[in-house]
Amino acid sequence: MAEGRVKRISGPIIRAVGLKGAGLFDVVEVGEKRIIGEVVRLEGDEAMIQVYEDETGLEVGAFASSTGRPLSARLGPGLIGTIYDGIQRPLESLYRQKGVFMIPGARGEPLDSAKSWPFVPDPGLAEKLTKGEAVPVRPGMILGTIRETESIICRIMAPPNTLGGNLKELAEAGDYSCNAVAARTDRGEEIPFAQWWPVRIPRPQAERLSPDQPLVTGQRVIDVFFPLSRGGTAAIPGGFGTGKTMTQHAVAKWCDADVIIYIGCGERGNEMTDVLTEFPRLTDPRSGRSLMERTILIANTSNMPVAAREVSIYTGVTLAEFYRDMGYHVAIMADSTSRWAEALRELSGRMEEMPAEEGFPAYLPTRLAEFYERAGRVRTLNGMEGSVSIIGAVSPPGGDFSEPVTQHTKRFIRCFWALDRDLANARHYPAISWIDSYSEYAGEVRPWWEKVDPLWVRVRQAAMDLLKKEQRLSEIVRLIGPDALPDDQRLILVTAEILKDGFLQQNSFDEVDTYCVPAKQVRLLALIMRFHERAEVCIKLGAPLMKITGLSGGDSSSPIRERLSRLKSEIRNEDTDGFREFELEMENAMEDLERSYRGDGDDISFSGAHV
Repeated sequence: MAEGRVKRISGPIIRAVGLKGAGLFDVVEVGEKRIIGEVVRLEGDEAMIQVYEDETGLEVGAFASSTGRPLSARLGPGLIGTIYDGIQRPLESLYRQKGVFMIPGARGEPLDSAKSWPFVPDPGLAEKLTKGEAVPVRPGMILGTIRETESIICRIMAPPNTLGGNLKELAEAGDYSCNAVAARTDRGEEIPFAQWWPVRIPRPQAERLSPDQPLVTGQRVIDVFFPLSRGGTAAIPGGFGTGKTMTQHAVAKWCDADVIIYIGCGERGNEMTDVLTEFPRLTDPRSGRSLMERTILIANTSNMPVAAREVSIYTGVTLAEFYRDMGYHVAIMADSTSRWAEALRELSGRMEEMPAEEGFPAYLPTRLAEFYERAGRVRTLNGMEGSVSIIGAVSPPGGDFSEPVTQHTKRFIRCFWALDRDLANARHYPAISWIDSYSEYAGEVRPWWEKVDPLWVRVRQAAMDLLKKEQRLSEIVRLIGPDALPDDQRLILVTAEILKDGFLQQNSFDEVDTYCVPAKQVRLLALIMRFHERAEVCIKLGAPLMKITGLSGGDSSSPIRERLSRLKSEIRNEDTDGFREFELEMENAMEDLERSYRGDGDDISFSGAHV
């Protein structure tokens, strides 16, 4: 263990001499309070350390000692449902011990060593050991299981850096703490129930798989228009008040990931407080229990040490990779990467590095790539399939998407959900712009969606084309008004309005509309586009647009146009008959209108999109 003395203090950046034996990124304890830091630069006998705690009162000449190991996260049973800070200190435990304010040098066990967990050894391994058979120990091998919560089973695995050899001893069924030994090998290696892993080093996998399975979120504008794959990367950029955090909350609650990791990186304290108080009250739609039974929260608010903000995203993605290696699908919500980039900028300035664009360090793109590249759908070392999907919020100043963090982020993500201030001001949520957003996963998830409904490709493309036409027509309408347009162009404006109100907008407070299954999403969109196709035919036959927009079907007095906008809240996910009944009413009404305007010589055909 190398020991030295503090030579210079510049905020969270400290220079120390005498740490010649320390390695890059080694953890260092500084001063009498033993605040935690990390070596970020070595120049001969001098080390530059960034500290992750409040350094108030630290003096030149204070001791600094290297622990000889990199900053690591402890991985094992007990992670789920815990609230950590950026360096994996348990905030609830520290609150009970120390009170409201974080005291420099405060320590807490990442995993509660006093708690016992019911371990069930793998039956196959136990049987082979009983028979005296040789059992080779492989990285990632599952030794047994522990039920961590009602929703998550923690699989006890051999660490990726295990020495190998043969299994000599396996713990019997019973209750154990995370410090206990789960297995021993004939090479003298002990495999504990909890393991350490350096947060800046990605955990290895056997194979990367194609991102051809969508991460279903239940949000129509995302799933149909801009889908995200399992193991994919997405960014949610938007100015203040456009709904970044709310969109992430909706995705966290409803997406079909097994584990949710929410990283509050540099967010305001009141916003993070809302997350900490709201998440435990949210009901998991799968189990009907608390969402916290499959959630880990990492809270690093804007008033906490800036260096810990920088490391928090690495801590979060390391926890995600741990559950990925068990065969789970994990979704990370990073809110926000702009605050993380600002931490990089401040630390870089303290280290007197040459600034790049807008003062950010020149290695900003590299750090962003290192983070987003740890996402992916993989074959794990034990042969299971798991994934880590990363959804990062970006907070560009003034909503300017041309600023460096947004532009560099676009280089490393394949799904871009751009939030629009005009939509947010109009109370249209999610306020995801269908003009500025894009997804490069649409082609890869197409086979999956075609199994749900073969119409997905056609109605999706038709709807997006129509919305683009509506944008161009809106510019003309601002100049000359809608009455100057012919009926076929005014129909585009009418259908686009139905799409916005009846499909793209989603009410998170509506019991029916808050979550939409994939089959309902396609059926809803197909009905709207079917209405547009039939209306086009009627206009070609000479029917005025007023007749079409006022058309009602069946016994209902409400126009079909209005009912289309309300279907999202009136027909439940499992009610397939409701769609058939409405389609039949709409088809009959349209057919009657066509018949009244069709002459004997008219022969107008169209491609139907029956649901």
